[in-house]
Amino acid sequence: MKNYNIIKNPSISDWETLSERATSEAQEIEQRVIDVLKKVKGEGNKALKEYTHQFDGVSLGNFQVSQEEMEEAKTQIPEELKEAIQQAYQNIEKFHQSQKTAIIKIETQKGITCWRKNIPIQKVGFYIPGGTAPLFSTVLMLGVPAQIADCPEVILCSPPNKEGKIHPAILFTANLVGVSKIFKVGGGQAIAAMGYGTETIPQVYKIFGPGNQYVTAAKMLLAKEGLAIDMPAGPSEVLVLADETANPAFVASDLLSQAEHGVDSQVVLVTDSESFIQKTLAQVETQLAALPRAEIARQSLENSRFLVFDSLGQGMNFSNFYAPEHLIIASKDYESLAEKVTQAGSVFLGNYSPESVGDYASGTNHTLPTNGYAQAFSGVSLDSFYKKVTFQHLTQQGLKGIAKTVETMAAAEGLEAHKNAVKIRRS
Repeated sequence: MKNYNIIKNPSISDWETLSERATSEAQEIEQRVIDVLKKVKGEGNKALKEYTHQFDGVSLGNFQVSQEEMEEAKTQIPEELKEAIQQAYQNIEKFHQSQKTAIIKIETQKGITCWRKNIPIQKVGFYIPGGTAPLFSTVLMLGVPAQIADCPEVILCSPPNKEGKIHPAILFTANLVGVSKIFKVGGGQAIAAMGYGTETIPQVYKIFGPGNQYVTAAKMLLAKEGLAIDMPAGPSEVLVLADETANPAFVASDLLSQAEHGVDSQVVLVTDSESFIQKTLAQVETQLAALPRAEIARQSLENSRFLVFDSLGQGMNFSNFYAPEHLIIASKDYESLAEKVTQAGSVFLGNYSPESVGDYASGTNHTLPTNGYAQAFSGVSLDSFYKKVTFQHLTQQGLKGIAKTVETMAAAEGLEAHKNAVKIRRS
């Protein structure tokens, strides 16, 4: 059996090192992406054609998916997959519909009424990875809440294959959730196109969707220029917190389901039993041999961590420090441990809650913060597609009741025009 990285009772001083993700040189990636952004901003479609030929190996005359291609995609999807997508759609819709909130008007004092209203973002763009795994499930995760929020314009970019096509399941699902326009563009150049706009691709106000480190870097760089993004969402990751009551075969399958995403994905097993690690690793080897994406998963496992602590309580402390995208708690005490979660993207409780169910169809959103960003970012939700605008209305009596307070505070800050805007109304 391969030598895996097993660490016993790591000291807190080592936690930061153990929490490092497998990333390429950030500076090198950022500089490459800066060049892409500049070229697309300056040259538009011409730059997109060059990059599509360079990175995707195909020359395209037109980036937009035609209605004929949309109709063709419907015939290329097996009925069983259509039914699966429909069931997932229903669960995701039900969960996100529950996130709607009514407008509540509050009278903060006599004659002063304040409220907040959700207004849909007018133009949103989705990036859907299409390389080694076409993530049509992400179309559901982004498209359903955008549909519920009633965003007027929704566009989608996804890289083409060597035939200049987008996977039919992506097209079928995009049609289901009402995406306005679909474009055959991938990588950082797709993010640039949606951020700046080109002759063909409309500029959007907010970009959603996961991707590789180049896509994430492009999103982060555009965010510095004022474009809204959902979150930094790079290579996928899972941390499993397990005790002896967990099933080693189940845990191994969870680790591998994450490892097969890509060579830069990361899996972490945290337990209070070294023997459980050995049992799980034996299962990993057995299951790995049967996987079509075994080589990808094996390379990913080289970035893995297997940690043994004296207690699961200590393991939970490490998990909160690591801030995983996905956290699975496979323990008889999953309920009490769940109460201690402070930093995670999405949490899966018990032996029968595999992370892959959340990836596809349970109803929760799988677009989640990675690389420790769960310390401050939330996953995508219905709120992600709204601007929350506050309103207030004062009667004459209401202004009179608060005038002295505002005038006093404005004068103390030396802002006489602020003071006068109140004073002039009560004179």
